[in-house]
This record gives sequence, C-alpha cells and structure tokens, in this order.
Amino acid sequence: MAAVRVVGGWASPFVTRVCVALRLKGVPYEFLQEEVGKKSDLLLASNPVHKKMPVLLHGGRPVCESLVILQYIDEAFAGAGRPILPADPYRRAVHRFWAEYADAKLPTALRTLRGTIDGDEAEAAERAAAALARFEETFAGWFGEEGNRFFAGDDVGFLDIALGSFIGWFRAAEMVAGRPVLDEARTPLLAAWAARFCAHEAVGDLMPDAGRLVEFGKALRAALAANASRPPASR
Repeated sequence: MAAVRVVGGWASPFVTRVCVALRLKGVPYEFLQEEVGKKSDLLLASNPVHKKMPVLLHGGRPVCESLVILQYIDEAFAGAGRPILPADPYRRAVHRFWAEYADAKLPTALRTLRGTIDGDEAEAAERAAAALARFEETFAGWFGEEGNRFFAGDDVGFLDIALGSFIGWFRAAEMVAGRPVLDEARTPLLAAWAARFCAHEAVGDLMPDAGRLVEFGKALRAALAANASRPPASR
C-alpha cells in the first residue's frame, strides 16, 4: 500500500488540486477512483462529516477538504519540491482569501451551466464571468507591473492551484451553455495565465479535456437520476 493515497474522481476540480500539489512536491501517490454517482466505504469512513472527495490518506490518516489538504501537503512535505504557499504571512493570507472567494463564487455557477443543478444559465455565466473579472482587476498589477507568470510569482502556488483547477470546467461549461466564461476579451491577463497554468509540468494531463467533462456531466446526471428513482431500502 502506498504511503500517500488520494480518494477522488478524475473530473473533480477539487481532486485535481490535490494531485497537482503532490506533483509539485514530487510526492508519489496512489489514486483511488470513485465510481460515478456512488460513494465508497473508504470515502465514507475517511470523511464521515461531509462524505465528499477528495480525501488524502497519509500513512492511513485522512485529511479532508481540498484547501486544507493543500496546506497540509505544503507542511507535511516541506522539504520536498516547491513551496505551495508564499513564505510571507501577508501573501499567504491574500492567497487563502482569494482561494475561498473562488470556492464561494464559482462552483454553483458552473454546476448551473453544466446542467447538474437547475438555474438560469445566462445569470450563472455572468456570475462566473464577474468573479473572474474581479480576479483580473485585483491581480492585474501582479501580472503586469510586477511581471509575474503566476499568482505565486514565477511558479505555480496555492492560489494558482485553487483557481486553475476549475479551468477544465470553464471550458466544458462554455461548450454546454454556448456562453463565454473565461473570456479572453474581458479577462485577457487571466486567459493568458490559464494557458500557462495548463502547460505547467505539474498540471499537464491532470487537467481534464472539456469534451470528456461534458460526457462525464451527462453520465453523472443519469447516475444521480437513477439513484433518486430507487425506492428506499427497507429497515
């Protein structure tokens, strides 16, 4: 059994975060793929509170919630690979704030655009685009005046991973809804950053193809509908 294991699904942006962070650190890991529309006994036992992926198992001990896992990886493997969080306390706080902002603003809008939850697609597309425009406005100086390639500077870091994990779903949502999300005309700096992030050696094949994500969304909706139609188990 590997010392480090990741319980999750290839299509989840939150799982992608964990895998990118482990690659940045050069930490080998075993990936335990969850079945679509179901939750394994290992997942439920490892995360009994939220019952969600990802879960990082390090020496058999579970760590849950993707942003918490990123910070754990940075600390647990401090002597390996590249740092994930900035060394400066203020920059660390800024990165954490904006990572939580991304998680507060983007997932619901993307699920609406993918059709996995009900809602107005035009409104959802505008919410996602407005959140990304806020990133563009806030960090324009970092990419422009300071000449940074990533939010963390010259290399990928905590906020890059947190926001970058959604890029595949931005593209998939654009295919499904026929509306721009990560719009090069509206957010050119962010669009250029996204291309650099996806090309990074730690990301590469971990970023799901948009077409494959669209098909996954269909399979997930079908699985959830099938589960909802099943009669409750007798006691």
